[in-house]
Amino acid sequence: MSQSFWRKCATCKKEIGHLKIYQKCSVSSCRKNVYCSVTCWDVHVPVMNHKSAWAEEMTAPGPEAASDERPKRRIIVGSKPKESIIPKGDFPIDVLIVASKLKNYVKEKHGMNTSGNVMEALSEVVRRATDDAVEKATIDGRKTLMDRDF
Repeated sequence: MSQSFWRKCATCKKEIGHLKIYQKCSVSSCRKNVYCSVTCWDVHVPVMNHKSAWAEEMTAPGPEAASDERPKRRIIVGSKPKESIIPKGDFPIDVLIVASKLKNYVKEKHGMNTSGNVMEALSEVVRRATDDAVEKATIDGRKTLMDRDF
């Protein structure tokens, strides 16, 4: 797979050619993206909330070096899912969220309305988190669900 360019700018998506100058962020945890100019680099700074950062000028590798740069993709196959400690059965699938309280919170804090479908989706998130917490309490040998289980 031979490309006529090295990579694309993370901000404007303009192609950065082989052996061309590009900018990279000085923050060590933000080294994945590349930028075609200091202006494009500057756009990401407030988004990433960097306190003290600068653009480092680099030169893109040539076509032969660029093909060796990215490691081969590895696919890691996980083990089969563990058996749940929680007994299986027919449990009622009720809405667990107080709609009026959530709607007021979203309206007051974010100035947005809340769709009716949100309650069912959020209830499912709460069920999954609760099931995980119950498993932790069971493993600890307790019959009481506590805040530390979440």
